[in-house]
This record gives sequence, C-alpha cells and structure tokens, in this order.
Amino acid sequence: MSAKPTVLFVCVHNAGRSQMAAGFLRDIAGDEIEVLSAGSEPKDQINPIAVDAMAEEGIDIAGQQPKVLTVEAVRESDVVITMGCGDACPIFPGKRYEDWVLEDPAGQGIEAVRPIRDEIHRRVAGLVDELLSDRGAA
Repeated sequence: MSAKPTVLFVCVHNAGRSQMAAGFLRDIAGDEIEVLSAGSEPKDQINPIAVDAMAEEGIDIAGQQPKVLTVEAVRESDVVITMGCGDACPIFPGKRYEDWVLEDPAGQGIEAVRPIRDEIHRRVAGLVDELLSDRGAA
C-alpha cells in the first residue's frame, strides 16, 4: 500500500460513532490517511453529545454532516470499519473489513458517551499505527 490509504467508517445514522472515529483519525493521521464516514440511514445532524465529547478532546466535529452510505464510498476505500450497520454495508472482494462492536451513543448523556469515545480513540490510534507502518514497509 504505497498510495495514501482510505478508511471508511460506517454506522447506521452517521451521527455519533463513525463521526467520532473520523474526527480522531483526521486528528491523529493528519493528511496521511484519507477519511470517509457514512451511514446506512443517516440522521439530519450529528449527535450534539458526540460533538461535546469530542470537544473535550480538543477535536471539533460540529461542522460535519451525516452522509448516506454509497457503493462508491466503499469502492474507494481500502479499509471499511462498520459499527453496528450489519448487512447494510456493501461488500467488495479485496477490501479489508472490520466490525467494531460499540454501544450507540444516541440518546445517552455525556457520562455514557465518554467511554464509547475513549474506546473509539484507542481503536483508531491502533488502526493508524498499523496502516502507516504497513505503508512504510511497502
């Protein structure tokens, strides 16, 4: 993988988990990794508690908009991380898929969202290390 890898984060509403993951990935990897996020049934806006939880980490996701999952987005991606969207995600041969089982922050208060945010941060940091070291080895 010599070109810049593309990671797509997918959850149902593209309003919480996938937006937090995309925010962490942009923050950690800068422009080393292309970041996409989408939802199988996107909401009209990002979960304000997810925005607040990320702001506590110094990451602003308030300007992001939930986007609908497209076949093109999956086709463009090297790694597709799903977060509870089940069978709604199209599968293409040769892509790397991971399903991160994470609680949905929708309707929860900030105390419940912080541990979800922290787990997403941990997983994204590990993914970045892996992708950038794979790239260096190529």
